[in-house]
Amino acid sequence: MNCLRKTSKRVFCIFPVLLIYIAAAAQPNLGTKDGKITFFSSTPVEDIKAASDNLSAVWVTATQEIAFQVPIRSFQFAKGLMQEHFNENYMESGKYPYASFKGKVEPRIDISKDGNYPVKARGVLTVHGVSKNREILGRITVRDGKARVTTSFDVACTDHHIKIPTLVIMKVAEVINVKVDAQLSSLNQ
Repeated sequence: MNCLRKTSKRVFCIFPVLLIYIAAAAQPNLGTKDGKITFFSSTPVEDIKAASDNLSAVWVTATQEIAFQVPIRSFQFAKGLMQEHFNENYMESGKYPYASFKGKVEPRIDISKDGNYPVKARGVLTVHGVSKNREILGRITVRDGKARVTTSFDVACTDHHIKIPTLVIMKVAEVINVKVDAQLSSLNQ
């Protein structure tokens, strides 16, 4: 009989942990392979814009971890020569093929509740092979179990060792504005 009490106490202690694990496993992971990312450089001499529809993203809602990655060569420019210089001279996309961010969303968002939530993601931004700790402000809009993630933030070229040749220093801004717009759907289905 004493053995039965010890067993029931163990089950009683393990049961809440098991429920938490099951609830976390039931939380959907959201993601996309076709998020949009743009960047904009403005100087008195020239504005430079580029966009990509190849942003991949994953959001593990149980842990609030989020990750983004974009192939550098996927950025499209209005002028082919700008695209060539961007890939070869500035971003060295053959050597550093991706830019990425990996972090954690704060505060915790319950995706079962529709809403528009201001968030910040704390994590590591890696551009041009250089990783920097960042806190990026954004917004997550939840509708019907899907999440739209939007943000706009600045990246200083010097922070990621992106060298701008003196010949074109007046044409390329030292700080580039980046915008992300990604519609995330369930990956569990």
